[in-house]
Amino acid sequence: MAIRNTRPRRQQILQLLIDEGAVQVSDLVERFGVSAVTIRTDLGQIESQGLATRTHGGATLVRVPPQEHDIHEKDALNLTLKESIGSRAAQLVRPGDNIIIDSGSTTMTLARHLHDHQDVTVMTNGLNIAWELANAPGIEVILTGGQLRKQSLSLQGSQAESSLTTYSFDTLFLGVDGLDLQFGLTTHDEGEARLNHRMVERARRIVVLTDASKFGRVSLHRIARLDQVHAIITDAGIDDATREGLLQQGIEVIIAEPSP
Repeated sequence: MAIRNTRPRRQQILQLLIDEGAVQVSDLVERFGVSAVTIRTDLGQIESQGLATRTHGGATLVRVPPQEHDIHEKDALNLTLKESIGSRAAQLVRPGDNIIIDSGSTTMTLARHLHDHQDVTVMTNGLNIAWELANAPGIEVILTGGQLRKQSLSLQGSQAESSLTTYSFDTLFLGVDGLDLQFGLTTHDEGEARLNHRMVERARRIVVLTDASKFGRVSLHRIARLDQVHAIITDAGIDDATREGLLQQGIEVIIAEPSP
């Protein structure tokens, strides 16, 4: 059966690479019922993320992308570190600010630390983030709308993307699944990557919230280049090479101290 939808086909090709270590264009053409040109484009996109290397007639796996967890599993991972990152991020928010908070488990901790803030407008694509802020008296909440991705409790799609076009924000607080000095910011899902890219375009300052476990990881879909990022809030587990690489690119590195 032909698989002409790009996203599931590329995900299946990547899974084949992970399972078998290498793939051939001719085999993929037969398997997915699309042209060799389409398969080569798919492999080129996977290669551009640093996950595979093109070979004569196919591709070989370079690195395995991190496994995606659903939002409930993510909430339980590195929770203490995430709480300190969220608390530090909240210190950057001032009265009168208009901000975007991307969906995610780390950005969720930022929402929890905004309850006492006043005169702040928050736009978000995260249902859990909107719910967290629903009873915060000083926070005005705007939801992007769009199609619900249940695994991450995030809204995405063309409606979510178009909802951003009439706004201008002071700061975007962005969560990521991977941050690599060469390939930039990445995430598991193509729809979320497209929406995150639109968020980057609409904000004057981009602040990435991530614990150090995400450094050096590359997921399938690129969100943005590192030269678009202004600051990264992370924990003390960041290695010296990554920290130096970020500083060389003019990115402020903020280390969140754990709560006493």
